[in-house]
Amino acid sequence: MDSEVILGTLKKSGYKITDSPSGADIAIVNTCSFIEDAKKESIEAILDLIELKGRKKLKGIIVAGCLPQRYGKELSAELEEVDGFIGVDAANRLPSLIKSLALGRKSDIILREPRYLYNDRSPRLSLTPKHYAYVKISEGCSHRCSFCIIPAIRGPHRSRTAGSVLKESRCLIAKGVREINIIGQDTSIYGKDIYGRYSLAPLLRKLSRLEGANWIRLLYGHPDHITNELISAISEEAHICKYLDIPIQHISGKILKAMGRPATGAHIRDLISRIRKRIPGVALRTSLIVGFPGEGEREFGELKDFVKEARFERLGAFKYSAEEGTAAARMEGQVPEKAKASRWNEIMSIQQRISEKINRSIIGRELDVLIDEPDPSDKGVFLGRSYMDAPEIDGTVFVRGTGIKAGDMVKVRVIDGYEYDLVAEKLQRRQ
Repeated sequence: MDSEVILGTLKKSGYKITDSPSGADIAIVNTCSFIEDAKKESIEAILDLIELKGRKKLKGIIVAGCLPQRYGKELSAELEEVDGFIGVDAANRLPSLIKSLALGRKSDIILREPRYLYNDRSPRLSLTPKHYAYVKISEGCSHRCSFCIIPAIRGPHRSRTAGSVLKESRCLIAKGVREINIIGQDTSIYGKDIYGRYSLAPLLRKLSRLEGANWIRLLYGHPDHITNELISAISEEAHICKYLDIPIQHISGKILKAMGRPATGAHIRDLISRIRKRIPGVALRTSLIVGFPGEGEREFGELKDFVKEARFERLGAFKYSAEEGTAAARMEGQVPEKAKASRWNEIMSIQQRISEKINRSIIGRELDVLIDEPDPSDKGVFLGRSYMDAPEIDGTVFVRGTGIKAGDMVKVRVIDGYEYDLVAEKLQRRQ
């Protein structure tokens, strides 16, 4: 989303966009610093560009986003070859920065308190296929999880108006978007700051009723804010995917407390039970952190038992990363990297078996599948997703058939299931 706004801002200002540094005068790196691996990847990309600049293949380098927001002054001192640094709130300053670089000014640092919130009037150049898009309904986070640096980088939670979200969504649908993925650092608390109440459910109902809407998918819902009203909206509205992404992080009361997560294990179990009861066929996705400080064999055993019990349709696990500036990084009981890796493997092995059983149980069912692209390695096969699969993070439905193209919504019958993916054949009748 941030990259799309950056590109839209530059295009509106008359700049030509290229996806290869070799064809550019100035290269822009939009960075992430949420976890250590993301920081390393960002730094590697910057160093690659510095090498190109040293070989006279580039005239300038600008580093944008989370990394300079967090380490702007340090980066400026260490990376003298970089010509400008902007934080998460300064996309609109990029054109003037590029002009100043053209005039010979170097090493500008443009940082300010994160308060920016894009809206339906913000320029945006889509980086996704034409048939799906992301709509960010809020920015920032007001939670204080002990492992997370996002509030310090992105600022407090702030919601867009419902009118702005609806206008943007109408425009996307008019351009051929069939799936709108609702995102934010915490989507489930949407509206509390500007309307005085949880307002995600009424927003989703309005989105679902937009003319031409096919799928509305909700991502990143904090378990503390999943209300009965929201569950009802997902259950009752035909165009809202029966899919909920609820990052619970852990189930042990001891670890949840150390993480600064208000939800208890009992609350999480009750929430899952209510969702499954009221939304038949729902696909639940979650994310977990293994190896958090203080996680011993007992706490990890609780987590393993819970994963077996909950049987999430979709699950991602992460090895705890001690982020500089977080409370968790200073905690005692840091878990060795070898133990983190072992626990990650155990959790993912358990989930693989669960996922395969769930997918095998779907064989014979008819599903609607949104086609993303032809399979580049198998003619006559197309890669798509069911309502159970968010783009880029979940599994694939391999669809066999003819007369299919990207962006089509096709009716299929599932003929095989694997650990993460399904195989299906297109039915002759069209949806």
